[in-house]
Amino acid sequence: MTTRIYFATKGLGQISEQDLQQALDCFNLGALVQFHRTAEGVMGQTLLVQTTEGEFILKGNPLYNGQFQEEQFFVEQLAARTTIPVPVPYQIQEDTELLGWSYVMMPKLPGSHLYDPVFQTTLTSQDHEEIADVLAETLAELHHWKVPDAGEYDPVADKIMPFAGSYLDWLYGSIRHWLHDAEKYSVITDDDVRWVDEQLKQSEAAFLVSSVHEFVMGDFKVENFLVQKADPPASPWKISGLFDLTTAYFGDGTADLTKITARYLREDRPDLAARFLHHYREKVCADDVEKCIHFRSRLLIHLLYQRILWWSEAKATGQVTWEADLSFAPWAKQYIEKVLTLLD
Repeated sequence: MTTRIYFATKGLGQISEQDLQQALDCFNLGALVQFHRTAEGVMGQTLLVQTTEGEFILKGNPLYNGQFQEEQFFVEQLAARTTIPVPVPYQIQEDTELLGWSYVMMPKLPGSHLYDPVFQTTLTSQDHEEIADVLAETLAELHHWKVPDAGEYDPVADKIMPFAGSYLDWLYGSIRHWLHDAEKYSVITDDDVRWVDEQLKQSEAAFLVSSVHEFVMGDFKVENFLVQKADPPASPWKISGLFDLTTAYFGDGTADLTKITARYLREDRPDLAARFLHHYREKVCADDVEKCIHFRSRLLIHLLYQRILWWSEAKATGQVTWEADLSFAPWAKQYIEKVLTLLD
């Protein structure tokens, strides 16, 4: 799945305490105390479970065959390759008899979500700045994992399988596919298509210079990590948990910058967006001068891809929050230019 996009889920349905206790017993995780659905659980797949042995996350009813095996692979690899906390052990129960579907049990990681409004009220301006730096540093560390070929994990083969064709073929093909898919829900004019093609052509060289490809989480957003300040209070902020890794692949890590940048801008914090982008670029430039040279062009294309997906979703669901008569190209252009200005 990795790079495919899912807009729906089957959810977990109703689960009895008795069945949940049996699910816990499979991994000797103690007696059930209480459980509830997580507020921002991935597509309705997760429960927070408290037992006499601690707190755990149950993730069930996979969206596709191999979802849990894929996430387990990336969890275990990141645990071995980075200092970033991930949910290990990630234990899979493949038997579907008990709950009607396979499931995973993993430890609940400590820390707070940045989307939590109560937590937000405790943060100072300095805290926000330090957290923006930590997010940039976390991505830089994730992107240190490099492989020769762009591709995704295949749970059947149990290895990274290269994309058909080059990374550029896959990326540009995906962008064009979703642009034309948006025609089902909205008007995409010939001028829109020409403008997108022009951006792709101008940035093509930026994706042809590298002979290696890096780990890309694919969904680096506030719902998928936790932050924490260790004792004593003067200690620095850190990422205390990273999860939901089934959109990971190997390509250009710059793609991971788009969602945090967008969130900062939605919160009217261009200063934090700029800090986040600059700090990441500084970390990358220290290790990869070539990538640094083409940073702006690569970021432009990933922002364009993000805008296409957001346009399509908003049009399909009727949640358009901008001028209804604004066509795609000028709408996307004004956002992309705003972000790129932050790099100056």
